[in-house]
Amino acid sequence: MSVLKLLVPETVIVVTALLVMFVDLTWIRESSLITRRRTGAFLATVGCVVAIWLLSLPVTASRLYDGILVIDSLGQLMKQILLVLTIFTAWLVIESDFTRHVGEFFALLLLATVGMMFLVSSENILVIFIALELLSLSLYVMTAFQKRSAFSAEAALKYFLFGGMSAAFLLFGLSLVYGVSNSTSLSEIAAALKGKPLDPLLLMAIVMVATGLGFKVAAVPFHLWAPDAYEGAPGPAAAFIASGSKVASFFVLAKVFMVGFAGAEGNAAWRQFSSGWMPLLAVIGLISIVLGNLTAIAQKSVRRLLAYSAIAQAGYMLVGLLANNQDGLASLLYYVTTYALTTLGAFGVVTIVQERAGEERFTSFAGLYRRAPMLAFSMLIFLLSLAGIPPLAGFFGKFYLFTAALGGSRDLGLLWLVIVAVAMSAVSLYYYLLVLKQIYVMESPAGTPPLRAGLGARFAVGFLALAVLVLGCLPGLLLNKFQTGLKALGL
Repeated sequence: MSVLKLLVPETVIVVTALLVMFVDLTWIRESSLITRRRTGAFLATVGCVVAIWLLSLPVTASRLYDGILVIDSLGQLMKQILLVLTIFTAWLVIESDFTRHVGEFFALLLLATVGMMFLVSSENILVIFIALELLSLSLYVMTAFQKRSAFSAEAALKYFLFGGMSAAFLLFGLSLVYGVSNSTSLSEIAAALKGKPLDPLLLMAIVMVATGLGFKVAAVPFHLWAPDAYEGAPGPAAAFIASGSKVASFFVLAKVFMVGFAGAEGNAAWRQFSSGWMPLLAVIGLISIVLGNLTAIAQKSVRRLLAYSAIAQAGYMLVGLLANNQDGLASLLYYVTTYALTTLGAFGVVTIVQERAGEERFTSFAGLYRRAPMLAFSMLIFLLSLAGIPPLAGFFGKFYLFTAALGGSRDLGLLWLVIVAVAMSAVSLYYYLLVLKQIYVMESPAGTPPLRAGLGARFAVGFLALAVLVLGCLPGLLLNKFQTGLKALGL
C-alpha cells in the first residue's frame, strides 16, 4: 500500500492520459480540431498541476526494493520540472495543426512524461532501462505523427533505428555491469567495484553505457538522429525531445556514472589521462562542442540550427559532469533545466512562425519584430541565453559549469576543455545573431500580414522568456534548491 501511495503522482498522469484519449474519442470527436486541441491541453494541464501539487507535499525519503523506487527531495523537484515542461508543450499543441488524432498525441505526451518520472526516481539499472524505453517509444511515435509529411516519417524512422541500436548497446553494457557486480542497484554496484582494479569487462561496460546514454542526450558521435528529428517532427514533439527528454536523460546519465561507477572515474586532466569514464566523457564533450557549433554555422533551417546547438549544449553539460562533485552536479541540473525552458520557448516561436509561413528557414523570420513584436523579443531572449549572454540564465549556467569543472579538477586539469568550451561559446553567438539579423534587421516582403498567434501560445512563450530572464538575474532561486537536495542525499 505504501508503494501505491508513493506512486500517486505517476498514477495521476497515467489516468489523465487515458482520460484525454477517452474524451477526445467519444464526447468531442465531432468537434473542431481547435476545440479538441484546447480540451486536450486543458485536461493535460489539470492532470500535471495536480501531480505537481502532490509532489510538493512533505514526504519521507524512501529507498525501496534495492533502489527500484527512490523518493527524495531532489527527485520530487526534478519531477515537478518535467511536469512544467509537459504543460508548456501541451499549450504549444494548441497552435499546431499537424494531426487529427489529438487525443492519441496528448496520451503519448503524458506517457512519455511518466517514463521520465520513473527515470529520475530509480537507482536500479533494470528499471532505468525500462523507463528509458517507455520514453523513447513514445517519442518515436510522436516524431512520426505528422502523417502528411514524408519528412516526418523519415525522421521518425532514423530516430527509431538509431534508438534501437543504442538500446542494444545500453542493454548489453548494463548486462556486463551486472556480470561484474552481481547487482542491479547503482549503490551496490559501486560498493562491489570499490577498491578493485578496472576490469576489461567493466571498461567495455562503461563504453557501451556511454554509447546508449550518449544517444539519449544527442552527444557526438551518437547525434546523427537529432538534426532530422528536430526538423521533421511536429513542433511540439521536437520541443519536448529537446527539453523534457534532455533533462531526464542527463539526470540519469549523471546518476549512473557518479553513483554507479564511483571509483571508476579515471582522470581527464591534461596530459594525465587514465582509464575510466571521465576521459571518455571528456573526449565526447570536446567533440560535441566543436562539431555542434561549427556545423550550426552552415544551417539555413532554424530547427536544424537548434539541433546542432543542442549537440553543442550537450558537450557543455558534460563539462559540468566531469567536475564529479556536488557543485558540478548542481550546476549541471541548473543548466539543463534553464536550457530546457529556453529551447522549449525557442521551438514555440519557431512552431508559430512555421504554422503561419509554411516553413522555418531563416527568411521566414524576416521582419518578425514588426509582425509580432512580443514573439521577436522572446526569441531574442532565448537565443542570447543559448549563446551565454548576461544577465540571462544561459550565462550563469555556463559560468557555474565551467567554475565547477575547474574547481573539481586537480591543478586546473580540465582547463583545456573549459578553454575550448568558452571559445566555442563565442562562435555560437555568430549563428544565433544570423537569426536575430533576420528578425530585427531584414524587412519582411511587401504585403506580409501581421503574425497572429493564439493567446495560449503567446502566454507560454512570454512566460518562458520571463522565466529565463528571472532565473538569470536570480539564479539562486533554482540553484539553491538543487544544492539543498544534493546535500540531503550526501552527494
